[in-house]
Amino acid sequence: MVVVDDHPVVRAGLRALLDGSAQLSVVGEAADAVSGEQVTVETSPDVVLMDLNLGPGPDGIAGIGMLNRLPHPPRVVVLTTYDTDADVINALDAGAAGFLLKDSPPDELIRAVVAAARGETVLAPQIAAVLVRRVSGGTPALTGREIEILYLLAADQTNRDIARQLFISEATVKSHLTNIYAKLGVESRAGAVARAIERHIIRPGA
Repeated sequence: MVVVDDHPVVRAGLRALLDGSAQLSVVGEAADAVSGEQVTVETSPDVVLMDLNLGPGPDGIAGIGMLNRLPHPPRVVVLTTYDTDADVINALDAGAAGFLLKDSPPDELIRAVVAAARGETVLAPQIAAVLVRRVSGGTPALTGREIEILYLLAADQTNRDIARQLFISEATVKSHLTNIYAKLGVESRAGAVARAIERHIIRPGA
């Protein structure tokens, strides 16, 4: 397997843990998505552990897409500290085979990686709860585009700015905002951002 994380100490710790298992072997590591793709091509691992925050350059979501476009893609499992609805949905939409958190117990992490190598989908309990919330009754789930707009609202972007960045009309932006307000039970942009952070839909300051 290959470990992609921008922190050398984290990579060293994961290598020591995973190489210590009789079922796993780390064949490479990388600090960013581009290097991760190169190492994956060179080593052909069954599984790649991918962080979401990789510093400058493509993030982990982009990295998942890059790996899944390879002729023989590995199983990509996210291993991160981020667990908002947006992080989870974007990662799975990009083709992640699993989503684990860095505070997972070592034995659980090893079992999850082994399961991913067998072709199973592996989700931390908190992540499974995110998906359950989206398919269960109650408040309608926000779409990926609506979450994207929420992040732009949090960055103080105007409707015109949002329309330009997403290549849609301002009327479409307003329509999305109406749906967002209704789903979150708010009446303003600030209220939507505050409620989305409160409900763990987006990360504050992202």
